[in-house]
Amino acid sequence: MPRIIYSLLGSLILILFAPSLIAAGNISVTKTIAINAPAAEVWGKIKNFNDLNGWHPAVVKDEIVEGENNKTGAVRLLTLNDGGSIREELQAWDNAGMTYSYKILESVLPVSDYESTIKVEPLTDNACRVNWAGSFSASKGKDDKTARDTISGIYDAGLENLVKIMTTE
Repeated sequence: MPRIIYSLLGSLILILFAPSLIAAGNISVTKTIAINAPAAEVWGKIKNFNDLNGWHPAVVKDEIVEGENNKTGAVRLLTLNDGGSIREELQAWDNAGMTYSYKILESVLPVSDYESTIKVEPLTDNACRVNWAGSFSASKGKDDKTARDTISGIYDAGLENLVKIMTTE
């Protein structure tokens, strides 16, 4: 029973505060997944801004091209499985709060004005929730549905793979 209460409380907090966390574009996507692993372990897997390729199946290479990893202003270059690339800038990084925010600078994705936050929240000693929320607009010539579906698919693939990694390691 307490787990349900924590889950509902966490969802309520997210609903109340998520709009202030993401305010870039007119489309929002939020994905949340529970993982049967301690929050600190999950954060340990995703906390490095230059290691998205360590847990997201669509990213084959992730490198810091400006600044310093996990420091505000760092820019990473992601190389995707299909050869496309995305440049992203770290906006905020909070180790104690197990969260970071970033924005896209250049991308092959059908979005513009993209800003996102990923956060790990403990549920119990051995379970946590990962929340990935983004706000964006459809890029010129693209429709809102395509933009929304693309980002939803990216979040789903990453979070599902994270569960797989964290529950088999």
